[in-house]
Amino acid sequence: MIKVLLVDDHVLVRAGLRMLLETAPGLTTVGEAADGLDAVRQSHALRPDVVLMDLHLPGMDGVAATERIATELPDTKVLALSTFDLEEHVVAALRAGASGFLPKDASPEELIEGIRIVHRGEATVAPRLLLSLIGTFVRPSRPRAVVVPAALSGLTERERQVLELIARGLSNRQIADEIGLSLSTVKNRVSDTFAKLGVRDRVQAVIIAYEVGLVTPGDQNP
Repeated sequence: MIKVLLVDDHVLVRAGLRMLLETAPGLTTVGEAADGLDAVRQSHALRPDVVLMDLHLPGMDGVAATERIATELPDTKVLALSTFDLEEHVVAALRAGASGFLPKDASPEELIEGIRIVHRGEATVAPRLLLSLIGTFVRPSRPRAVVVPAALSGLTERERQVLELIARGLSNRQIADEIGLSLSTVKNRVSDTFAKLGVRDRVQAVIIAYEVGLVTPGDQNP
């Protein structure tokens, strides 16, 4: 079971998250905290696998709490949440040591999958934020630009299409709707694409798509 600590200063939000997670196979909620300092204390006491961390908290905010947890409890992963998906919040959370960032309006499926991804030791950022974030903080690399097109040439036409849609910020569900495939088939195509590119997650895949010019910041989905 993946043990999750919920951190949010709103009781109703915590209650809703607890109900959602308790219905998901393989997940269990081990505690709740309403502020950053209590989140750090409970992380030490409960040793959760994943902390679901609201960034806007009274007293010690979520970014500071994330930094404490990431430094003091390296085996505990933090998945940051925020109502505001501005780039500075994403960057602050990731720099503080969060393994991922999702907006609070993410779907239940995205949230549950995000918890599982960070528990595996991988990184996750909401698809719609990826391209904007990378377009701001990543620059095309000439050495990579020589190597990566060869890797892209190993993709099928459908896999290239899937990579482009990922890089435009679409979730697996949106990709399935866009190209008329089942969600399970899209998940398999995404896995195959990642394997051929030699990447672990969507963040790395989007970096490649950006670096080789498959997409540009202006291509991001609204």
